[in-house]
Amino acid sequence: MTNTKAYEYCKKCIRAKTTPKYVKKQMREFMRVSEGKDKRYTISETKYKQIEAILKLLIMPKGLKAGQTLYECTTGYQWLIYTAVLCTVYRSNTERRRYETCILEICRKNFKTYTVGTLFIILFITEPNFSEFYSVAPDGKLSREIKEAITKTIKSSPLIYEYKGVKRFKLLRDYIEFIAKESKYTPLNYSNSNMDGKLPSVFCADEVGALPNTYAIEAMQSGQLNILNKLGFIISTKYPTIDNPIEEYDAYAKKVLDGIIKDESIFVLLYIPDNPKAWESDDLVLKQANPVALEVPEIWDDLLKKRAKAIAMESARENFVTKHCNIIYQGAGTETYIDVKDVQKCKVNNIEWAGRVVYLGVDLSESNDNTSVAMVGVDDNDDILAEVVAFIPEGRIEEKNAFEKIDYKEFIRALKAIACGDKVIDYAVVEDYILGLEERYGVQVQAIGYDRYNALSTAQKLERAGYNTIEIRQHSSVLHPPTKLLAEKIENGEFQYTENKLLEINFQNARCTYDTNKNRYVNKKKSKGKVDMVVALINAVYLLEQDYFLNQADFTIQVL
Repeated sequence: MTNTKAYEYCKKCIRAKTTPKYVKKQMREFMRVSEGKDKRYTISETKYKQIEAILKLLIMPKGLKAGQTLYECTTGYQWLIYTAVLCTVYRSNTERRRYETCILEICRKNFKTYTVGTLFIILFITEPNFSEFYSVAPDGKLSREIKEAITKTIKSSPLIYEYKGVKRFKLLRDYIEFIAKESKYTPLNYSNSNMDGKLPSVFCADEVGALPNTYAIEAMQSGQLNILNKLGFIISTKYPTIDNPIEEYDAYAKKVLDGIIKDESIFVLLYIPDNPKAWESDDLVLKQANPVALEVPEIWDDLLKKRAKAIAMESARENFVTKHCNIIYQGAGTETYIDVKDVQKCKVNNIEWAGRVVYLGVDLSESNDNTSVAMVGVDDNDDILAEVVAFIPEGRIEEKNAFEKIDYKEFIRALKAIACGDKVIDYAVVEDYILGLEERYGVQVQAIGYDRYNALSTAQKLERAGYNTIEIRQHSSVLHPPTKLLAEKIENGEFQYTENKLLEINFQNARCTYDTNKNRYVNKKKSKGKVDMVVALINAVYLLEQDYFLNQADFTIQVL
């Protein structure tokens, strides 16, 4: 079925530079089904005409196009979602929809919440009797935004709201009910415990990037096991962190679109710029992240004004780049050390450590806090190779998970964190780990760098074991050179590490301070979370820089 507005939109945008690459991949799949080339799925003409008829009865309640029908106001990407999600069906059973999950990652001012509100109204009318609808968000106010959109639209649409003088909807404070089918929509306040027991035909998780974990989504999906046409919407903008639920769904969705994972039940639109670097000057960044701005000139003009303000005011930059460019941004305005995206580009599948000369950096924090050990070396191309492990008090795992909003159990399973002691770190475990590194990796430890604070006893034990231990004074004049070298190596792609999400989170947290001489160093007190792995890494790089990068002629990479 190629006579839909969604197909026309895809045909127009599929080759345009303004369409992000992952959106193009989803468009190709939709076009293939629309053209009748898929043996399993097709587009239902009956369902499409039903959507058109409903949209012609719904009236836009406010905004630039207030008073017009939603059929007239609907933008291209909205037509694509409505048609793909609601009209793509099995050929063998045209009453069964293909898609069970819709993931939409898009900037503010692109009507994402209103889009889902409109879908809920359509589904109120088209779903079976007694259907249950829910929305969940980081807080009650956000969750009720969908309810407000539905309420205002229904009140503005008399042909939907009433039939022969009888109201068809109950628009109450806590829920909305479609009386004819006894279907109910309820906005939920987020909780880690009260989402179970619901039986949603349809749910929406809004601003997923701000959720502390995926519990709410998983609870909603668990309640849909016996629903034939189950459907869930996962929508969000970017947030300035890499360890939030939308990034997990983003990564999964990309693997599906790349053909790495087979999952025919999700429909994905990721309006994320292909090249996020030049947001200050490249209009394509804004165009790829804001499809509605390409159709509504007023929104485009407003984005240009916001961009000019963000360029001029560092305080406005993070919000603009994150929320209006859909880029995880950590910049000068927040004294961020290194953009975590640059770090992630340096990730490799494997590092061959055997036979290398290495340097260790140790950050022995207070006994009830995180401690880290970093190992660095260089390869034949002068790339810095790194392996970093954190140590945490075993008796504080649950407390740290809740306070830091990360899952240390995941990192322990991945062997990037070691739990030891009870309420305090067992330094003996840290020392045993260091003493076993040479045998474990087949390396030669040239020196171990440490901060005198909290580490003197451990340093003395390592020295008695025959290691060369060096105190590294934690002062900007000392730490600036390795801090600068590590940043340059990462930004130039001359740094390598294997999968280590905890290290990435540490880089994300790290904030820098400049002294009066413009020397830069990572400041623990100003950082937004744990940075012990980065500090240990910089200590190790300090030794490497002194021995190798400043004295290359006398340095041997391989142990003979």
